[in-house]
Parts: sequence; structure tokens; C-alpha cells
Amino acid sequence: MNDGVLCNDIHSKLNLTRVARILVPGSTGEVVALVRDAVATGWAVSICGARHAMGGQQFGEGTLLLDCSKLIGIGPVDRERGLVEIGAGVKWLELVEALHAQQPGAGPVWSIRQKQTGADGLTLGGSLAANAHGRGLQMRPMIDDVEAFTLVNSSGEILRCNRSQNAGLFRLAIGGYGCFGIITSICLRLAPRLKLQRLVEITTLDELMPKLDRRIGEGCLYGDFQFSIDENSPDFLHRGVLSSYRPVDSDHPMHDTRKELGKSEWERLIHLAHHDRARVFEEYSSYYLDTHGELYWSDSHQLSVYIDDYHCRLDHESCADVAASEMISELYVPRDRLVDFMSAAAKLLRGCGVPVIYGTVRLIRRDPESFLAWAREDFACVIFNLHTEHNEAGITRSAAAFLALIDEALVLGGSFFLTYHRWARRAQIEQAYPQFAEFLRLKEIHDPGRLFQSEWWRHHRNLFAET
Repeated sequence: MNDGVLCNDIHSKLNLTRVARILVPGSTGEVVALVRDAVATGWAVSICGARHAMGGQQFGEGTLLLDCSKLIGIGPVDRERGLVEIGAGVKWLELVEALHAQQPGAGPVWSIRQKQTGADGLTLGGSLAANAHGRGLQMRPMIDDVEAFTLVNSSGEILRCNRSQNAGLFRLAIGGYGCFGIITSICLRLAPRLKLQRLVEITTLDELMPKLDRRIGEGCLYGDFQFSIDENSPDFLHRGVLSSYRPVDSDHPMHDTRKELGKSEWERLIHLAHHDRARVFEEYSSYYLDTHGELYWSDSHQLSVYIDDYHCRLDHESCADVAASEMISELYVPRDRLVDFMSAAAKLLRGCGVPVIYGTVRLIRRDPESFLAWAREDFACVIFNLHTEHNEAGITRSAAAFLALIDEALVLGGSFFLTYHRWARRAQIEQAYPQFAEFLRLKEIHDPGRLFQSEWWRHHRNLFAET
């Protein structure tokens, strides 16, 4: 055994962890063998996919890291039921391309209903571990898109989990952050691929929910609201770009010359978001207004450019003394309290000295299935990316800002996502997730030897062990 391998997450780069060794299984059988060997030799196991999670869920100091990125099989599409079996290491863009390749000339083409936004290079297994969601206006989190999955438990047993077979594990493992076993393959529910028309307008927060309700009534399936991030403007967190997507007849012609944001355009917008936040809203809104009325496919419009290590270039260009990245948090509030929350958030963020680099509002429907459900009701979702310098003062500022935002959401009857950091206080977790202590207890029942460990689980185990 060597001195270990240093690992970090892709986006925040604030989870530097030394694992003992990285193992890359290529099949469920190899996962079983590795798990049984780890049990026999006394090693704990952590689980990663594309390493985008920011809360330390995929790494554990001193663990054997099972990298699931080679679990990449994609089965044939069941065109009668709209299902496909896929390996947990398959990434979203790979899946969409494979589905298209399997169905040339078919009608309809079956494809994904939703994916998490921001990057295409996340694995399906990682998205399930967080029970992620996309931009659907009337969609539940991703558990709603899962028919079944195969899981290797802490004894090395292969279990098929669905709503009737191993139903408890089905509810626990989706949104369970790798605490209950290794998901190796997923039976995903698909939907017919549709042509959508993008509808774009500039609006304000006080008009947002009535307009979204109207768009939903008109049949729009997807949408979001990208708000102004210029803290020196009265429009901060208030004025934004509302984009929604309405199905159109399949015979509508698609244009090959649609305006798209490519890598260079995103690099410019990222630069402006850090250095000229008034200008970035002008350019972003101008681009989207120019695309009003354009047609897109329901699957591929959810794909997006993500530039790995973009902050390294920014730091170099600005001769920054301290490396930095963006930290994300996602807050949930009852829809009728969205304006109250954003007003409080604007006041808080103007005064905390932490720039907002990106922000959006989406909708989510209540999740009645997953055990650690974050969507307790039909919420409005608010996502903030905060610029975070990688020193003690910078991290402390961002942590304090997110903790204050969580408090504002909780006061209004809301919640927050556990995916992005480990800064939340125990009282905040208990208010948003009153079932969390039971979640930890069930982890001990399903994994009595504590085989599956991560910095995220260790942190929360210790936090809830405190009197």
C-alpha cells in the first residue's frame, strides 16, 4: 500500500482528501468482489462518480475509493414501456447520445425527462445519490424517474430495489449520498422527445409566480428565472430573465442556425460575473431575448457547457493572491413566500461582502417517496453561487452567508439541500430534516460494520452524536 492518493471535487475544490487507494470496477461482479475483499481486510469504502458533489460525500480520509465511472453499460430501450437500464457511471451527455443512436428514424424517440443543470459530466449514480432535479415546472426530484436499481450492500449481496422489492432501500439510497451501498445500474423512466418553443421575457420577482402559473397553464414543461446579481443595483435578486419551454407540433421545422452559448461565450459571461455584474446581466438577458421563439428538443435543451477549472484561469488573469471558487447552496421556500425570502436574501447578501456569481429560481413538486426528502412540499428553489476565497476568512464569510440564508428559508417554512456543503448547524438540519437522526440510525442497521464511509457521513455522525 502506498501513501494514498489526494482527491478533490471538481467545482469548489474545498474537499481535499487523501484516500488509501482508488479502485475502478467495470461491472457489478467486480464491485461485489471489491466489497467482499474490503470487508475481509477491514477497509472502509467511499464511492465516487464524476466528483462534482461539494459536501464531501464521495471521499473519506483513508478509505478505499470505488470510482464507479467505468460502470457504463447502456441496455436497449424498451420502447413499449419507455425504460432503459444504464450503468451508474454513465454521464448524461453519453446517455442522450446513446438513446438517439439506438432509435434512428423512430417516432417517438424516447429520451430523458430531466437532468440536473449546470454540467453534463455528472454520472447517473451521483445524480441519484443526491436525488437531484432539473428545470421541470411540474416535476418531482429524480426519484420519480427511477423504475428500479441494482445495489451492492455492505455484505457484498446484489439487491434489486424498486417500489415493491427492497422498497426501504429504494427510498433510502436515492438521496442517501452513498451511505447504504453502491448503486451499479439503474432502470430509468424515459419520455417521448418533444419539440419545444422557448419563451423569454424580462420580469420581476413580484410577477414571477403568477407568470409561471400562467405558463404552466399554457402547457410549458420547463422553465427558470435567472436573476440579477449586481449588488449595487436596485434590481439585485429582483429583476431577471424568465425562460419557459412550450411543446409545439412535431412538424415544426428546426433551424440549424439557432443562437447558442458556446465555450467562449460562457467564459466571457463568467469573467463578467466576477468583474462587471451589471454588464453580465445585460449581455445574458440580451442573448436570451434574441432566442425568444426558437425551437429546441426537450432532452438536448437541458444539456449545457461546463468549463472545468475555469477559476484557475480567472485567478491567473486577475493576479489573485488567494485561489477561489464558487460555492453553491440551494434553498427552498413555499412559493407564496418567495418574494419575502428574496427580499431578506438581498439585504443579507448586500451586506456580507460575498459576491453572488450566479443565481436562479426554479420550481419543484413534493417528493413523497425518498426517505431524506428535501422537497417536503411544492417549493420554489433558489440557487446561489457565492464567490469563495480559499483562505480562512473567505471560507468563513461564505459559510456565514449560507447559514444566514438557511435561517431565512427555515423561518418561512422552507428547507435547504444537503448536497453542497457541511456548514449547516445541527438545529438547522433537524428543522429541515426532522427524520435525519432516524436516517443515521437506519444507516447503522443496513451497514452495521460501517463499511461505507465518507467525510459527509462522518461529519453528520459526529454532529448528531453531540449532546
